[in-house]
Amino acid sequence: MAPNDSAQGTGEAGTSGTSAAGRRKAARYLVPVGVAGVAAATIGLVPALASSGDPSLPKISAQQLIQKMASSDTQQLSGTVKVSSDLGIPSLGGLAGSLGGGALSGGGGSGGKGGSSAAPDSKLMELASGTHTLRVAADGPDKQRVSILDNAAEYSLIHNDRQVWAYDSQSNQVYHSKTGASADARQGRTDKLPATPKDFAEQTLKAVGPTTSVSVDGTEQVAGRDAYQLLIKPKQSGSTIGSVRVAVDSKTGTPLKFTLTPSSGGKAAIDVGFTKVDFGKPAASTFSFTPPKGAKVTEGAAPKAGTHKAPKGMHTAPKDLKSASPEDFKGLNIIGKGWTSVARIDTGSGKGIGAMGSSAQKSGGPVDAQKFLSSLGDRVTGSFGSGTVFHTRLVNALMTDDGKVFVGTVDKGALIKAADAAK
Repeated sequence: MAPNDSAQGTGEAGTSGTSAAGRRKAARYLVPVGVAGVAAATIGLVPALASSGDPSLPKISAQQLIQKMASSDTQQLSGTVKVSSDLGIPSLGGLAGSLGGGALSGGGGSGGKGGSSAAPDSKLMELASGTHTLRVAADGPDKQRVSILDNAAEYSLIHNDRQVWAYDSQSNQVYHSKTGASADARQGRTDKLPATPKDFAEQTLKAVGPTTSVSVDGTEQVAGRDAYQLLIKPKQSGSTIGSVRVAVDSKTGTPLKFTLTPSSGGKAAIDVGFTKVDFGKPAASTFSFTPPKGAKVTEGAAPKAGTHKAPKGMHTAPKDLKSASPEDFKGLNIIGKGWTSVARIDTGSGKGIGAMGSSAQKSGGPVDAQKFLSSLGDRVTGSFGSGTVFHTRLVNALMTDDGKVFVGTVDKGALIKAADAAK
C-alpha cells in the first residue's frame, strides 16, 4: 500500500515588523499567481507521464517529505522534460516582444537595434501555451542549458559562468549577454528559464502555511524512478487552484514532476515532468557555445558594475522576496491571505474600460476598441462601482471603471468581494 500521511501545512516565518508582514502578504499572493503567471509568462512543463505501477516505499510524513525536498542538494542533472500548459488563453508566441520584457539581457532589454529573434524574451512566452519538449542540463548554479525542441528547429539557452548565449536555429540568430560579477549576483542568479519541476515546486512550497493542506498521497514512477506524491491543496474556498501535485524522487528528494489542476476541474493547467533524467555530471562541452558561421549576433546591454538586475519575465517579483523592501511593492496592495489573496493595483489613470467607452461616446470618438475589450470579459457591479472581469483557468482580473485592477488566482466572486472591501 502506498504511503499516505496528512499534515496541516508548515508554520509561517516570524511576524516581527510591518515590512516583513507586508512581504509575507505579497509572497502569499505572488506565489500562487506565480505558479500561473510564470505560468503565463514563463511556463510550463509536461503532460502527466504514464505510471509504471505504484512502487512500494517506506512510509513518510508530509513534513518529512518537505524536509527531504528542502535538504536536497542536487547540483548536477540532465534529461528531457515535457511541457504542457493549458491556461485557457490563446497562444502567446506573438506577444513575446511586448510582454516578455528583456529576459537575460542583464537588465538591458533584448539588446541591439531591432532586437533579436534569439533573445530569450522572444521565446519565453511561447512556453505559456501548448506542449513542448525541453532538453535540460545543469552543473551547479553557474552552468545550465535549456533547449526547446519544436518541429525541425531548436532553440538553446546556455548559461556558463557570466556568459549567456541563446541561439535560434530557425532564424540562425544568436543573442549574447553577460550577467553581473558581484558576489551577491553569483549567489542569487536569476538568469535562467524555469524549466524543471523543481523550479515550480519551490515557488509553490513558499505558499505553504495555515491556509494550505499538505499530505503524502501515494507513490508513482516518473522517468523510471520511484517517487512520493506530495499533494498540496488550498483550504480556502474561492481559489481557482484546485491542487498541486509534486512527484518527489525517493532517493535524492528532487522534484520529478509538477502538476497544477484548477478548481474547475478538467485537464491540468500546468504539467511539468521528466521523461528521462540522469543525475550524473554532464559533459563540460554541454555548456560551451560558439556562434555558427554566418549567424547574426546581437549583444545585450552590459550590466552596470556592482549590480545584477533580474531579467524581466524570469520571476514573479523583481527580486527575492526575502530581501525585498516595501518600495518593491509600491502601488501594490494585498487584500486577504493565503490562496485567496488578491492584489490591488492602481493604474493612476482614473479610467477603466467602461469609463473610457463612456468618454469616447460623449466625445464622438470610436468605441470599437472598448466594445471589443468588454466582450472579452463579464461586466460586474458592487459597492465598489462597476467594472469588467477577465478570465483564464487560473488567473482572473477585475478592472474597475475608475482605473483600479484587482488580480489573483481567485474566482469572480472573490474579486468582487476584494474590490468591495477596498472601497
